[in-house]
Amino acid sequence: MVSEAKADAKRSGRAQEESRIGQLCIDRGLKMTGQRRVIARVLSEAEDHPDVEELYRRASQLDARISIATVYRTVRLLEEKGILERRDFGGGRARYEASEPGHQHHYHLIDVDSGHVVEFEDEDHAALMEALARRLGFDLVSHRLELFGRRMPQKAGGSTGQD
Repeated sequence: MVSEAKADAKRSGRAQEESRIGQLCIDRGLKMTGQRRVIARVLSEAEDHPDVEELYRRASQLDARISIATVYRTVRLLEEKGILERRDFGGGRARYEASEPGHQHHYHLIDVDSGHVVEFEDEDHAALMEALARRLGFDLVSHRLELFGRRMPQKAGGSTGQD
């Protein structure tokens, strides 16, 4: 009984240390190895949409034992479990971000020249998509919007809306 209490205490202490994605993995029944924890932490801390090679670069800085094959396998598993979403922003490489069910929908505007991705929210667009689905006889369960464009040249004294 004492060892069971210690194990519970250790698990609850570890859960408090888990990254956001690490906790999603645990919640979905995945075994969390040390290397998976590092990869989950890197993904949780990412403020961009890294590809597998970039995830490997960041993770291997934290744990040199992580191989690129481990990163590929982990990303594939997290995608299968609905923890990560694959994004194709052009350039021939899949990029990833955390799935966040129940959170506000966000969209992506991709600069085709630089590859820079701007995330934004638009409640009007979300409402329009809901209304469109209803009008066509559907209950909308998900939607995705990715816009591709070029930054407009700034006019003298003008603004591009990026203030």
